[in-house]
Amino acid sequence: MPVSLSFAGETLLPQPCGALFWPAQSTLFVADLHFEKASSFARRGRLLPPYDSIDTLAALIEAVARTRATRVICLGDSFHDAGGPGRLPAPARAALRTLTASLDWLWITGNHDDDAGAALGGRVMAEAQAGPLTLRHEAVPGAPEFELSGHFHPKLTVSIRGRRIVRRCFALGETKLILPAYGSMTGGLCITDPAFTAAIGPRREALVADAGRLLRFPVATRAVAA
Repeated sequence: MPVSLSFAGETLLPQPCGALFWPAQSTLFVADLHFEKASSFARRGRLLPPYDSIDTLAALIEAVARTRATRVICLGDSFHDAGGPGRLPAPARAALRTLTASLDWLWITGNHDDDAGAALGGRVMAEAQAGPLTLRHEAVPGAPEFELSGHFHPKLTVSIRGRRIVRRCFALGETKLILPAYGSMTGGLCITDPAFTAAIGPRREALVADAGRLLRFPVATRAVAA
């Protein structure tokens, strides 16, 4: 059963995969896909399994099918570098072109990829407005508008019955919501890091969508399950 979040007066559905769905606008948001990260590392001599783009794309296709989204907005760093589109395996490139042709597709530029996504169809913008939501790659500290962004790859670490568990999460402030990194090889930054205080303020929550529940963890509280 979907779990919902009220933000900017809108009902949004955080997805366990890290996407965010806006039912009223049939819109799926994802951040930090980082397609072709493995091949970027390989060019610098660090060999990694070359399947990250295929895995990330499969998860994205599944999310689009499950939500029946008609619009997809990628909140920056969709490719790990500007040359990423040219290194995509042919099946992944064909699948992405099919998606951008069949859906209303928007690439928000990021610090890694700039306008690289334009080579695969869809529109490219540095920032965008969707209803009451301002869409950008990196949160602007102190900006008063309700904002969706990515960039920081938020993750949460909790201790449950003596076990340390690390999960990607959504970082929620008073007017800002930072999405987790969607890419299969992206890593993350703990939501307690001072970078989040600078970006969205000291009062924030980590949100984890899991098994039909939306788990909320105030950052100042050490989360320990009974």
